[in-house]
Amino acid sequence: MEPTLNEKTQNANIEEEEIQVVAFKLGKEEYAVDVLSVQEINRLLNITRVPRVSHYIEGVVNLRGNIIPVINLHKRFNIKASGEVEDKRIIVFQFDDTKAGIIVDEVSEVLRLKWENIEDASKVYSSISTDHIKGIAKVDDRLLILLDIARILEV
Repeated sequence: MEPTLNEKTQNANIEEEEIQVVAFKLGKEEYAVDVLSVQEINRLLNITRVPRVSHYIEGVVNLRGNIIPVINLHKRFNIKASGEVEDKRIIVFQFDDTKAGIIVDEVSEVLRLKWENIEDASKVYSSISTDHIKGIAKVDDRLLILLDIARILEV
């Protein structure tokens, strides 16, 4: 049975009230990025170092014939790495024609967040730069830092 216009409108409103994110750990904190910008998640691959790049760029990887720069968020945010090497992942993002990856300690889950449960970063962190943070999400007893991945990758 075809959904009615009212049901379609209600479903569209529900989608606008929520955001689906990939949650991951970086050090002791949990972060999240919008799932729509995530192309794929891979185990840690062999990374080729590139000379004369920013200190937080780990190098490049060859992913099915595509050369993808990999950013180490630990170095970018000055966070100590944690967890086991087997748990580390590279999250690959795509923006227009640009692909890039970030190294994270562990991918936790994919979940939906209601916009009403997300605080604006400037309300939470007034004393530090929040250029790379979209907001802080409350999920049960956890806090997720929503990253603006386009700003981090400087796309």
